[in-house]
Amino acid sequence: MSDIAVIGLGAMGRPIARNLLRAGYDVVVWNRSDRPADEIVAAGARRAASVAEAMHSPVVFSVLADDRAVAETFIDSGVLARAPGGTVHVNLATVSAGLARRAGAAHAEHGVGYVAAPVFGRVPVAEAGALNILAAGEQGLIDRVQPLFDVIGSRTWRLGDRPEQANIVKILGNYLIACAIQSLGEAVSLAEGAGVESGQFVELLTSTLFPGTVYAGYGSMIADRRYQPPGFTTVLGRKDLHLALDAANDHDIPLPIGELLRTVFDQAVADGRGADDWAVIAEQQPR
Repeated sequence: MSDIAVIGLGAMGRPIARNLLRAGYDVVVWNRSDRPADEIVAAGARRAASVAEAMHSPVVFSVLADDRAVAETFIDSGVLARAPGGTVHVNLATVSAGLARRAGAAHAEHGVGYVAAPVFGRVPVAEAGALNILAAGEQGLIDRVQPLFDVIGSRTWRLGDRPEQANIVKILGNYLIACAIQSLGEAVSLAEGAGVESGQFVELLTSTLFPGTVYAGYGSMIADRRYQPPGFTTVLGRKDLHLALDAANDHDIPLPIGELLRTVFDQAVADGRGADDWAVIAEQQPR
């Protein structure tokens, strides 16, 4: 396998494409706007004139923003009907379980393989080729693209034969991060109210009770009130929270904390903080 297309060259798509180039793959790229593609073409990739052209690669990675972007680009555009048989589309986006099911059916109808592979890891992790890849779909297809996963990630978690299983896990992971940010904001607010220095408080917690990247990273951001540049925006966080609430509704499982977070995220966006890092929801807690 020497050819791969990367569709969507945002903050995550660009380092993924660069790592594939460095690994010796012939990379074809397409992006809605030209400038992000220019950077990757300058590094050695070839530019596709359209998504339909990119779909002639044996494997296509897409890194798009949401359900609407994926549906418009692949399902409703007619490109699947023109794709060669045997093409495999790997969707790295965080999308709803419903969209994953719809995409799987549409791809199967046209003889195109479909693998859901959302990832855990921010941009620096993507740049290092150390993403955790949450993969679900036909196992033979995952076997076929595993060498590519090994380039962009440190571990591939095989989560089932149905694409939506990977998306549910990604949605739940982001839901738990949002819960951690909310609880950190509450705890830091109370600590400051009692006269405790917030940076030391966070350092203590993350060195003892809550080690790990989530509490350490977001805790320091909250203590320092540092929400720019964003690693993941409030608008995207709200989108993923709503995906979790929708999935919970589908399975008739209540998420009481999720309903609280809905209000918090909505208020943060209404307050003009949509482009800040989603850790800014901690500011909704009086301090």
